[in-house]
Amino acid sequence: MFGYFVILGAIPGFFLSSLILMAMWGVIAPRFGIEDINYTTAMLINITLWLSVAPLAAAGWKRK
Repeated sequence: MFGYFVILGAIPGFFLSSLILMAMWGVIAPRFGIEDINYTTAMLINITLWLSVAPLAAAGWKRK
């Protein structure tokens, strides 16, 4: 039951981190000469990062 609440708690963090990613990308992009991204693209980048980092975090957490 505890895992269910952890997943529900991660949902707002996902949307907030997508918003922060979009904002930071807009600040850094002009320096590198790349175009800005919209919120949907920031969500796709964010979910890709979460899916690649989550197994690493879970493996590290189980080790302790």
